[in-house]
Amino acid sequence: MKNLKTLLTFLVFLFFSFSSAQKTGYVDIQYILEKMPQYKEAEARLNAQIKTWELELQRLQSEYEIKKSNFDSEKVLLVGNQLKIREKEIEELEKSIKNTTSLRFGSNGEITTLRKNLIIPFEDQIHNAITIVAEKNGLSTVQNKDNNIFYLQKRFDYTEKVLEFLLKGASVKK
Repeated sequence: MKNLKTLLTFLVFLFFSFSSAQKTGYVDIQYILEKMPQYKEAEARLNAQIKTWELELQRLQSEYEIKKSNFDSEKVLLVGNQLKIREKEIEELEKSIKNTTSLRFGSNGEITTLRKNLIIPFEDQIHNAITIVAEKNGLSTVQNKDNNIFYLQKRFDYTEKVLEFLLKGASVKK
């Protein structure tokens, strides 16, 4: 009788442990972003802006180098105020290059702000789609594929379902 109670208790615990198992899935967010045409357009705009800023910086840098080399070669001929004026021009140009670099490409620069403004809407879309797909498929956890996962079974990959949901939503909006 005692063995029967123990066996019965064990079976009840076993039943509840199977019924409450958590279902987990993963998605590849980078793959999803690459498949979204709007993201590619935003990324192209970002790259074009970066190229423009780089060209502006190169122009300032070449102007600085020309003025600096001209100054170095003419330094012996300049006297008094002329020397100070030219030195000041070169220093201001150097400061301008540093300020422009910091303003455009610094940690709190325009590139960071622009990247956030372009990417955050896509991250929000993906998050909402993941939430909906997870709820439809009864998932308790969804992870990004890049977050140090060592083993994945293909059946838990919900990347295509999320991408399908996003693209279907995009075609409905159009």
